[in-house]
Amino acid sequence: MADDFDINRLDEVIHGRVRLGIMAVLAGVESADFNTLKAKLQTTDGNLSVHLRKLEDAGFVAVTKRFEGRKPLTEATMTAKGRRAFVAYLDAMQGLVGQGGLKPG
Repeated sequence: MADDFDINRLDEVIHGRVRLGIMAVLAGVESADFNTLKAKLQTTDGNLSVHLRKLEDAGFVAVTKRFEGRKPLTEATMTAKGRRAFVAYLDAMQGLVGQGGLKPG
């Protein structure tokens, strides 16, 4: 194992399974509504709410709530800070995996 292996490079806010999933979904779209995220991540309302709040508190995601007709609509968007953090997280993962000598296939 390489001497410069540092597990602390992984952002703990992003590293949770649901939070990582939220960031991965939002990385590819302008925004996603609550129900889309819930379906893609196969999670509950409460669980998704908790993880969105943690990402929002870190400044990685902006959550907006509005009404479309009479129905409430909650949307999440990745912020510029969130995009930088997500890229840094992916770079850290790449570095950790690459240092382990793993090769695809």
